[in-house]
Amino acid sequence: MTGVAPHAAWLPDDAFAAIGSRRVVVAGDGALTATIAEEVAAATARFGGAFSRLDVGDGVSDAELVLTLAPSLVEPVETIEVSTRDASAGSGAAAEVSGIDESFRFMREAGAVVVQAGTDAGLLHGLFHVVRLGETAFDGPDTDETHAPATDLRMLDHWDNVDVHPTMGQVERGYSGGSIFYDNGFVRADLSRVERYARLLAAVGINRVAINNVNVHEHEARLLTDDLGDVVRVAAVFRRWGIRVHLSVSFASPVTLGGLDTSDPLDQDVAHWWVRAAARVWDAIPDFGGFVVKADSEGQPGPFAYGRTHADGANMLAAAVEPYEGLVHWRAFVYDHRQDWRDRSTDRARAAYDHFHPLDGAFSENVVVQVKYGPLDFQVREPLSPVLAAMPHTRVALELQVTQEYTGQQQHAVYLGQQWSQLLGFRFWEPDGVGGGSPTVADLATGRGKAANDPGTGRWRKPAGGFAAVSNVGDDEFWTGHPFAQANLYAYGRLCWDPTLDPGALLDEWVGLTFPGAPDAVGEAVRAVLDRSWETYEQYTAPLGVGFMVRPGHHYGPDVDGYEYTPWGTYHFADRDGIGVDRTVRTGTGYAGQYPSPWSATYESLSTCPDELLLFFHHVPYTHVLHSGKSVIQHIYDTHFEGVSRVEEMIGEWSKVSTLVDPRVSERISERFAEQLRSATEWRDQVNTYFLRKSGIPDERGRTIY
Repeated sequence: MTGVAPHAAWLPDDAFAAIGSRRVVVAGDGALTATIAEEVAAATARFGGAFSRLDVGDGVSDAELVLTLAPSLVEPVETIEVSTRDASAGSGAAAEVSGIDESFRFMREAGAVVVQAGTDAGLLHGLFHVVRLGETAFDGPDTDETHAPATDLRMLDHWDNVDVHPTMGQVERGYSGGSIFYDNGFVRADLSRVERYARLLAAVGINRVAINNVNVHEHEARLLTDDLGDVVRVAAVFRRWGIRVHLSVSFASPVTLGGLDTSDPLDQDVAHWWVRAAARVWDAIPDFGGFVVKADSEGQPGPFAYGRTHADGANMLAAAVEPYEGLVHWRAFVYDHRQDWRDRSTDRARAAYDHFHPLDGAFSENVVVQVKYGPLDFQVREPLSPVLAAMPHTRVALELQVTQEYTGQQQHAVYLGQQWSQLLGFRFWEPDGVGGGSPTVADLATGRGKAANDPGTGRWRKPAGGFAAVSNVGDDEFWTGHPFAQANLYAYGRLCWDPTLDPGALLDEWVGLTFPGAPDAVGEAVRAVLDRSWETYEQYTAPLGVGFMVRPGHHYGPDVDGYEYTPWGTYHFADRDGIGVDRTVRTGTGYAGQYPSPWSATYESLSTCPDELLLFFHHVPYTHVLHSGKSVIQHIYDTHFEGVSRVEEMIGEWSKVSTLVDPRVSERISERFAEQLRSATEWRDQVNTYFLRKSGIPDERGRTIY
């Protein structure tokens, strides 16, 4: 870890100016109330306000801000009921989210603000709500609002290794330096950086963190046993900020750690080993969250070795953690990574649905099936996983990737808020994916909407899952490598709290907090740079939803055929005549049929498949004309040239304001922009050259292609 103080991100001292310059009372008791009091005391000391810590209801008449525990004043937050388009299906109620009440009430009268909550966790969220609002919290008409998170499960997964892995390094798919948790094979003695991180996460509403890689190696496995004392230390830091710690565990732990000769989930000795392991963990960490499991995936052990199902494996663990209200996060990222590239009938995209859809309703109530948003692997563009719509009787968490494995690895400025907002708002049962009365993807994840018609009763309760994502944080000075990548971490947390928030508004929110007092031109420039950055990255990389085309292993930079003849199942099937993967029911792998109506038919047909996903679902000639009116080959040429031009425009916009921010921030951003332009140019030239040589069709505009 560097000796330079980490960047303050969205919690610089000046973000607390509105609170710190006023008379503030914190009333109530509890561990998190003490944290709130520390924050307020520091702010008022810095900005000249006044701070009082009182019992509930005492001496608050002259305060300009009161933060108080008052259970009797908190109105219950109603769940949202949503039905499908089919009115005959009824309007089944949504399942309530279990866990701590994190809601709060925000009241403003004559410029004075009162924040009330039934728990200190809710009060902490209320404090940071006021921080985000700044002076506007105290301006405007009188108001009385109740705020509550969409789900109790708002989680970040860290793919950190205790030991430096010879291939994946300290942080697998990490692009921000080393781990904030581990160094040289040990949990860090100094956890002050973790404390700062926990504070940042609490400010955006994250309430759970898994602290080790889902690919559990030998040393990481011992966090469950020999090194549990270090996990206790980490949990104590997060606890001060209302965040529960989880561990990724190996399914083979009874063998590798316990000395058994099997990990068969139906073996009683195996089940008893996990019962004892869980008891030790919760005895040491009473608020421990639970286990994250990657099983039968990319070489990780799992129940398939014993002829068992994923429900068998997950439920065995669920029984062990159930007495402590613990959760088992069971990842649905299960596929054959040793397939024969010659075999076009095998389709990696089908795998999660084929494995998990038949098990709907078979998982225990404290199992959360964690589903990547797309069927492949966090691509810049792919359709939503049909698993999300296919498990109405199972707790399902939507899994995103904040770390930019396939979106520029924090060398490129790519704001993912727009992508996530589109995914969260998508409706599987609507012809255009939006509007109508059927549930959004966010509804399916949070348990706030019906997922399908029940032919028996016409109603049912969708169990609440939540959200999980792979973090993008390391011990880098700016936390995320690229300072602009902080915006992705910020937006993820805020969208977990409220999936309906506008991603553009969240970007403005982040800028206002991160660059307090900066001229308006800075915010305008950041918006100009990041607003279309996701679309821009898509333009100069893999076209029309075909995916990948990256260098194998590290996944950075272009390599059109890099994975084409490998066993990983990530193919584009380009030949002299055309490109794309036939995933139709009629002539292809049948993947399109995994979607409910109307999207199964939409993706099946060339005439209705959206352009941006055409090559994901269809193999077409280069001369095929898109809905845009362009041929596929001309679209490839045009978008790759335009993508590079957009990067040049982004650099120009930032150069106008680069001297108006911290020189360290400006220097890092300039370094990253130089690499982004170099890389985007390489992408353009390699992709365009590849397809010119494959197709023999020239660019109709006569631009230079090699």
